[in-house]
Amino acid sequence: MGIKEWLIPQDKVFFDLFEQMAGIVVQAAEKLEQMVTTKTDPESTYKEIKELEHKGDLITHEIYEHLNRTFITPLDPLEISRLASALDDVLDYIDDSAEKLLIYGIKDYDRTMQNFAQLIRLSTVQLQCGVKGIRSFRNSNPLESCGIEINRLENMADDLLSHAIQRLFAMEDPMTTIKLKDIYECLETATDKCEDVANVLSDISIRHS
Repeated sequence: MGIKEWLIPQDKVFFDLFEQMAGIVVQAAEKLEQMVTTKTDPESTYKEIKELEHKGDLITHEIYEHLNRTFITPLDPLEISRLASALDDVLDYIDDSAEKLLIYGIKDYDRTMQNFAQLIRLSTVQLQCGVKGIRSFRNSNPLESCGIEINRLENMADDLLSHAIQRLFAMEDPMTTIKLKDIYECLETATDKCEDVANVLSDISIRHS
């Protein structure tokens, strides 16, 4: 065992934890899409999303615990903190979106919700690819392509929100308009948070390449 391995016994722990967190984010996004596209029990699906959100919180806490105990880290401590926080934000907004669907008593999930959920899932899949890419910075192409795709998906979500709100204000039921606007904006924010993760990954790639 070399001096570096002795000094950094948990060098790979952060990468492992980030990959676990990214996997949970993807699972939650898949559950959200399932919630709005299938006829399965929405309350049961939301409970599954909430369980995933809880698991994500535990992993985030573990990342910070290791950060406090590890003298030398494979990434800058600020980078680790930013990435952990950004991933946690994505998971929080997926959870918030599912919760709003239940709180507002939405019975029929429209095409706009389904499109948002699909964009969120596709974005999280790209995030998972990007997170796996930070183990090695010798080839930044995968990280760059993930970032470009996430940006494209986020732009699509922006357009989707703009058109959806335009339709909402043509409705005659103000209460429904308020409910749907809040849900759509929460879903769109989840894609914004995915782009935030991509930006953190890009910063890490530039710094270490």
